[in-house]
Amino acid sequence: MIGWKPRIQLTYEEYRTTPEDKRYELLDGELIMAAAPNEAHQRVQAELGFRLMTFVKAKSLGRIYFAPTDVALSGIDVAQPDLLFVSSERRHIITPANIQGAPDLVVEILSPATAERDKGYKRALYAQHGVKEYWLVGTEPGTITVLILGDSGFEVVDTYGEGDTLTSPTLEGFSVQVDEIFGA
Repeated sequence: MIGWKPRIQLTYEEYRTTPEDKRYELLDGELIMAAAPNEAHQRVQAELGFRLMTFVKAKSLGRIYFAPTDVALSGIDVAQPDLLFVSSERRHIITPANIQGAPDLVVEILSPATAERDKGYKRALYAQHGVKEYWLVGTEPGTITVLILGDSGFEVVDTYGEGDTLTSPTLEGFSVQVDEIFGA
């Protein structure tokens, strides 16, 4: 076939040799380079991460991690969610090098460069590997869609926006005013 090139599929071990000063993910064996997030993305990540961290630590529920933290879902899928939670019951998946398996909660903050992948491929990937809860955070407009893993993939619990109070099915008792995340 003219113009066809065989696709090279990398493994996690090959991925580990990428430069540490660059941000990459390994998705279906393909090395994806990610640019640094913009100011709105980083502000929302910090605000939401702070509130999650405060709640999880106060209740001794587990650990919160910020990107870039490798989440090795398979030998050819290594994601770096913007935020993630691993419960104390599942702390065995935490290793010195990375998270080996599905976190209990994954948060992806949408940007023009990643929105399509976060809503499509990564949503399916996280569901396939058993992530219990997935949040898609849109900085424009300020919304957070909470999804929970069901029998046939992720199902939307609710989309929270201005004036709403977000709650989490996985982190029982956690709530946050959406305005505090986007208006800070």
